[in-house]
Amino acid sequence: MGSFPHIVEDCLGVLQVLSDGTVFRSKTIQFNMPVIHHQNSVDFKDAMFDKTHNLHLRIYKPASASNFPSNGRPHKLPIVVFIHGGGFCLGSRTWPTCHNSCLRFAAELNAVVIAPDYRLAPEHRLPAAMDDAVSAMRWLQSQALRENGVSDAWLNCGEVRFDQVFVLGDSSGGNIAHHLAVRLGAGSTELAPVRVRGYVLLAPFFGGVVRTRSESGPSEALLNLDILDRYFVMVP
Repeated sequence: MGSFPHIVEDCLGVLQVLSDGTVFRSKTIQFNMPVIHHQNSVDFKDAMFDKTHNLHLRIYKPASASNFPSNGRPHKLPIVVFIHGGGFCLGSRTWPTCHNSCLRFAAELNAVVIAPDYRLAPEHRLPAAMDDAVSAMRWLQSQALRENGVSDAWLNCGEVRFDQVFVLGDSSGGNIAHHLAVRLGAGSTELAPVRVRGYVLLAPFFGGVVRTRSESGPSEALLNLDILDRYFVMVP
C-alpha cells in the first residue's frame, strides 16, 4: 500500500500543496482589515470576461459619474486596470486588500477601475496569468467596439475614455503589468480603440537570485494605505 498524501509545500496554511499534486486553498482567510466604504460614493459589480476559464472582474465606478460639469459637456472618466498581487499563487479581486484599494482609486482618481482575476499557480503555470491579463484587455477592447451588440452599460462610450487607460499592478501584479507593457506597449494600436497611456508597477515582484529594491521594502503585511499615500501618486 502506498503512503497517504502529505504536505510538501505550505504557505501560512492558506495554500498547501500535497505530495500527490493536490492543491488546497483556504476559503476562510481572516483579514486584519475591514472593507472600507466610501459613503456610497463608488458603485461596484462583477462581470465575467473569460467564459472558457470562468474568470471574472470587478468594475468600480464613481456614483456621481453621470454629473455634468459647468460647461454642460459630460465628463468622461479614465480607466484604471488594477492587477492584484499574491505571488502568482494567491489573491482575488474580492480580497479586502484589492477591494479597498480599488474603491479608493475610483473615488479619489475619479476613474472607472477594473480589477480582473487570473488563473493561479501552481495549478496553472505561468504564463497563464499573463495570458489572462491580455484576455481582460481584449474584453475591454470588445466593450469599446461594442462587439456583437453586447456591452456593459457601465462602460458607455459617452461616459468613459477608452483612449485613457492606465494599468496598475501590485507585487506579482506588477510583474504581469510589466509583461503587458512588453507585449502591448504604451499607445499600441493592437487594442484600438483602447489606448494604454501608461503602466504603474507598485512594489513589483520579479524573483531571481538578487532581490530588487522594491522586494526588499515593506512586507505585504505592512503595505497599507499610509504607505500608498507616501509612495504612490497617479495623475489621471
